[in-house]
Amino acid sequence: MSAAQLRSQPGPSSSSQVSSPVSSKQFRYDPARSGYTSPGGYSTYSTGTADRVGCLTAVRMSAFAKLSRFARRLVHIRQMDFEFASWQMLYLLIQPSKVYRNFIYRKRTKDQFARDDPAFLVLLSLSLLFSSIFYAYALGLETFGFFTFFLWSVFVDCIFVGIVIATCLWWISNRFLRKVRDQDVEWGYCFDVHLNAFFPMLILLHVLIPILYPALINTPYFLSRFLGNTIYFMAAVYYVYITFLGYTALPILHKTQYFLYPMSFIFIVFVATLTAGWNIAQSALYFYHSRAEPHKFQQVRGL
Repeated sequence: MSAAQLRSQPGPSSSSQVSSPVSSKQFRYDPARSGYTSPGGYSTYSTGTADRVGCLTAVRMSAFAKLSRFARRLVHIRQMDFEFASWQMLYLLIQPSKVYRNFIYRKRTKDQFARDDPAFLVLLSLSLLFSSIFYAYALGLETFGFFTFFLWSVFVDCIFVGIVIATCLWWISNRFLRKVRDQDVEWGYCFDVHLNAFFPMLILLHVLIPILYPALINTPYFLSRFLGNTIYFMAAVYYVYITFLGYTALPILHKTQYFLYPMSFIFIVFVATLTAGWNIAQSALYFYHSRAEPHKFQQVRGL
């Protein structure tokens, strides 16, 4: 073909050029009404299955899909980051506010505040297992009583109570404390906040109390009552404080100072129990002994 023939052929017009895969009608960007933008958030709308912000792509997943992914990783030990979970446990004891920064990073990269790695839950269960040994020693539990107490600690004290508390705070947060309507608080995050607050309580009540119980707490004196009740008071206050930090870390909530209000009630109960002569730690161990070995509880109650 000659050069003249090539020049005579019409070139591609601007209307026939290859357009962008996503046209302006298919994709539009709105600034987040909450002032908080994350991959997969409600600040970006598109007709596809994924929302794109910068170089990141996040698929908006349902709660069931997130739970299924969490359960699948639970049976694959190599996919769990135990080192990072151990770091979180350490900082929950010394600097809990630092732990919640990671939840913000996860929201920006994976479109969820809740943990997607079950390593923390596995380590928490192992902590309950080893701490049950201290209780078994303090109460003189046999093998059957030890496993009964362990199962009670995991499925009642940790999981069942956590589900109740997480559900209540999830409803309260979304119903009364949310300052935006384009995002809501995840139930899984509420349960994670409970697990975070439960771990320091576990160290105080399931490790420190059984160690001090035989010699310092299980006596009728005021100092024993003061020591036991003070440890329970510290555990309750720390649980409330870490819970407060967890919900304060959410940029979509306001008036989170309400989560600190139970501290006043806890202090009143602390003073009332000391005045009434009630040793909370002693009553708690009696209760656990009655659940672990009910047939022997009456025989050893006076020890």
